[in-house]
Amino acid sequence: MADGTFAVLLLIAGLTDMGTNYCGTPTGCLGPGEQESRLSFSAGNVIERRADEGFEVQMRYDFARTIGPFGQAVGLSLGEESGSWVGYGWTWGTTFGKSPFYTELHAMPGLYAAGDKFDLGGPIEFRSGIELGYENRSGWRYAVGYDHRSNAGIYDENPGIETVHFKVSIPLR
Repeated sequence: MADGTFAVLLLIAGLTDMGTNYCGTPTGCLGPGEQESRLSFSAGNVIERRADEGFEVQMRYDFARTIGPFGQAVGLSLGEESGSWVGYGWTWGTTFGKSPFYTELHAMPGLYAAGDKFDLGGPIEFRSGIELGYENRSGWRYAVGYDHRSNAGIYDENPGIETVHFKVSIPLR
């Protein structure tokens, strides 16, 4: 379904943002920056594709340091049917004007351990996705997200899975 679409969107949006707002500044295109670090928790369901539907929980830590327009994050997920995954990667987000609504894309390569009933094809799996959310005045974020996980064809078997989840993100001050 989604395949690597979200990773490509992250790259296009991030590079466009970088060219427009970061290149030509004193820190440069990929200069260091700061954002609020966050700890987030999400829960949702793996959508039936070739995998069995099942519950999945995920935890993610977003680092305070940015590289140009790109954030950095580390994540861990555990699935009822879909195994476990841990990865590190990049985020890019934007708000809708001055509203409290935002969108964020992520792309994270990682290591995967198959569940009892389903195998994604190998230990290296890529996760990319999108979330749409709301940030309250205290900085807490509430979002719905959709992501895809697969091995991008580096193994003979590449069934891929999608997850739809609800996420709560807490600012770490």
